[in-house]
Amino acid sequence: MRLKDWELQDEYDLVIVGSGGASFCAALAAKSLGKRPVILEKQSVVGGSTSFSGGVWWVPDNPLLAGAGVEDSFDKAHEYLANCVDHSGPAVTEERTRAFLKSAPRMVAFLQSLGVRIRRPTDAWPDYYDDLPGGVPEGRSLLAEPFDMHQLGEYEPWLAMHPMMTTLPFGVDEVPTLFLLKRNWAGKRKAVKFALMTVLNKLLGRRIVANGAAIQGQMVKVAVEHDIPFFRDVPVDDLIVADNRVIGVKATYRGKPVEVRARDGVLVNAGGFSRNDDMRKRYGHQPINAGWTNANPGDTGELMRAMMALGAATECLDTAVWCMTSFAPDGSWPKGAQQNGYPYPFMHILDTSFPHGIIVDRDGRRMVNESGSYQEVGEKIFERHLKTGRGLPAWAIMDSRHRKRYPWGTLPPGVTPKEWIETGYMKKAGSLGELAAICGINPVGLKDEVARFNGFAQSGVDQDFNRGGRAFDRSHGDPTVSPNPNLGEIAEPPFYAVALHHGDVGTSGGVVTDEFARVRRPDGSVIRGLYAAGNVAASPFGRTYPGAGASISSAFTFGYIAAHHMAKSNKLIDLVG
Repeated sequence: MRLKDWELQDEYDLVIVGSGGASFCAALAAKSLGKRPVILEKQSVVGGSTSFSGGVWWVPDNPLLAGAGVEDSFDKAHEYLANCVDHSGPAVTEERTRAFLKSAPRMVAFLQSLGVRIRRPTDAWPDYYDDLPGGVPEGRSLLAEPFDMHQLGEYEPWLAMHPMMTTLPFGVDEVPTLFLLKRNWAGKRKAVKFALMTVLNKLLGRRIVANGAAIQGQMVKVAVEHDIPFFRDVPVDDLIVADNRVIGVKATYRGKPVEVRARDGVLVNAGGFSRNDDMRKRYGHQPINAGWTNANPGDTGELMRAMMALGAATECLDTAVWCMTSFAPDGSWPKGAQQNGYPYPFMHILDTSFPHGIIVDRDGRRMVNESGSYQEVGEKIFERHLKTGRGLPAWAIMDSRHRKRYPWGTLPPGVTPKEWIETGYMKKAGSLGELAAICGINPVGLKDEVARFNGFAQSGVDQDFNRGGRAFDRSHGDPTVSPNPNLGEIAEPPFYAVALHHGDVGTSGGVVTDEFARVRRPDGSVIRGLYAAGNVAASPFGRTYPGAGASISSAFTFGYIAAHHMAKSNKLIDLVG
């Protein structure tokens, strides 16, 4: 692909701020409806948080489920969300829920019609609460097919990618099996498959990417093919208001201030505020730090503040898509948590899900199902800390079998660098009592809790948190461990511990929007001409993450809806009616 000779015009039908997944989806929908959209990105690369992500959509009743023989429906998904989303507020409404459930499958079908290649997970990826009524153990998640970056031609350097993802030519759905390479043949076969794939790609001169880069690589390709202009290095400084309506944006283009007018509306899809320390300290629980996030570097909150200045209501600003992280006592990053000298904090999801390990507070007590949703793990730990003041740092406690068999952070199974121990990042001791003393954990509480947990491991039933009771838990366990693949006694010394803190992949609270993605004021009225989607908007699922890809699918879906609403599409009744 050769670069287009686009020049920024002073007026479009739809002005889109930010270049995440919702932006390209909305632009393509607008173009299909005969409208002229434009995408403005402040960074030198495009793709936003979607490019940095695991690249998954959670789409109930999606077109690929029926082909796989999996039963789903609007009613079943509605029942599921009614059972797992326990937050109530202005952003979590029946209208938004219905709009998401009706529009998400249509959004997927629309992308497929444009040539975007989408697949179901290769390995099991159930809904996060599949045991609740309406849950689907087979999972409702979707991923993009692996994508050869060379298809982008001269646009290839334009795409943002998480450095830890660039070496993965396979999807995150296959990682849990890969991490069992020291435990079973399925893991070994997966390792051989990926080694051969890497060699083949090199021989054929391909640059295959998966996950978020595969989604956004395809979106960029399709956008170029449909002549949708998108611009880098164009920061939007403010919104333009006239006659009580948002009519455009003020931006900087080629070093000069410009105004870009929007005939139909402005869609803000500029991410949350994970990398804005001032906002995190003002709105979030403590301790928290913008340096602990894995969100994309542009996730700095300026446009959220601009919308708030116009009177936009907000909700759940204290929450995020949590992924617990860890660092050395002096704040430095451990081996494996940096790439070319730049920090990419560990995301403790799979490693804390495997057997022979638990997460405890400073009293030595467990707080949560360690194999459950990463969002829930983060919420429950904060909940304990707010109640007792002793939830943070949380401590991951492991025995020698965990360290011999499973990964930690980004390092492969069985690897525990000496410097982790030498720097004090990972504590090591010959007994639980000694480990508790090193960590500042109540030794009696820890011993009692481990004894209780070991009893659960023997019986196979976690009576406190039901760990391993869901198909989702078991898909992130070790099937060679019985009677429960997520439970394993903590009994064989030496014992290990790591302090855990609240990392994330993006904030999930933001401005309140309605079922059409219009930004609302606290009194429920809408700010005319202003729409929002993605992490800049409060999640329609509140503090719950119902399944892998929930944030990306809601972003794409409400971007798709926003385009139809601005264009006064006759399809709107089918999307939200």
